[in-house]
Amino acid sequence: MSVCVPAYAAPAARAPLVPHQITRREPGPDDVRIEILFCGICHSDVHQARDEWGGSTFPMVPGHEIVGRVAQVGSAVSKFKAGDLAGVGCFVDSCRECDECRRNVEQFCRKGCAFTYNGTEMDRKTPTYGGYSTEVVVKERYTLKVPPSLEPSAAAPLLCAGITTYSPLRQWNVRPGDRVGVVGLGGLGHMAVKLAAAMGAEVTILSTSKAKEADARRLGAHAFELTSAPGAFKKLAERFDLLIDTVSAEHDLSAHLGLLRTEGTMVVVGAPPLPAPLSAMSLIFGNKKLAGSLIGGIAQTQEMLEFCAAKKIVADVEVIPASKINEAYERMLRSDVRYRFVIDSASLPGA
Repeated sequence: MSVCVPAYAAPAARAPLVPHQITRREPGPDDVRIEILFCGICHSDVHQARDEWGGSTFPMVPGHEIVGRVAQVGSAVSKFKAGDLAGVGCFVDSCRECDECRRNVEQFCRKGCAFTYNGTEMDRKTPTYGGYSTEVVVKERYTLKVPPSLEPSAAAPLLCAGITTYSPLRQWNVRPGDRVGVVGLGGLGHMAVKLAAAMGAEVTILSTSKAKEADARRLGAHAFELTSAPGAFKKLAERFDLLIDTVSAEHDLSAHLGLLRTEGTMVVVGAPPLPAPLSAMSLIFGNKKLAGSLIGGIAQTQEMLEFCAAKKIVADVEVIPASKINEAYERMLRSDVRYRFVIDSASLPGA
């Protein structure tokens, strides 16, 4: 039997989020029911709640950075028990049959994975609702074990911001001594700094804001460069093996490619609103590569959580009550957060 649980939802595009009730299914044999403790606020939550990418469905309950306690498991569940700390990231199911699913990159499921919110279950009918709620029910296969040494509120953003930056660092095999530049110091950038430094890389933050230098060094960056300074790009030419570009505003990709060493790679993880012009010569000379990266599959996300536990890495967070969600959206758009808002689920009305 399904149950109604408290949530916060966007009733329509650009409308303020409000208290809401949603239905969660009764756990089946392979399901895990999680009582949500904390849910991070991702920049994509704002885009989708305001239908800035198109295709949004309402009412929408955002949230895909979920950490909670297991409250109930189905009869076929073997990896979880009541009381375990568990996480849910950006998707909650996939076809499990296509080549991508078999290769553990379920985020690229040929049939389309079931996103945690603003999507549907694999039946393509049942809407999915995210972590701005008190409970969630997820298949065991898509539920993540959160190491108990990680503080739950600060671990929540690892389920999106963490894996979004960990995945390209692993894909491009970052090793001790590599020179890694992180473009932008926000929710994604601050995780990229921590993770790359923990992998032994020499990390430089590339920012347009001098005010972020102290934070960059506190987070583990070895150097800070102000890209808005005269001559900055000439000074930094051919310095980096890898650039992680986290910026979601328009910026000059060709200029940044000039910062790469021969055969270096720039990986885009931020999503600017408009297409960016690109000079072919910025790629051809030096055999430079421009790549993109989304998130990781379930196996890689679990690997990331274990890495973070071993290296004592979590996000820098500001925990807020649910009543502050709309304010947090506006503050995030002003970059007024260091570096991730996290909702305390106990503050939801009716929790």
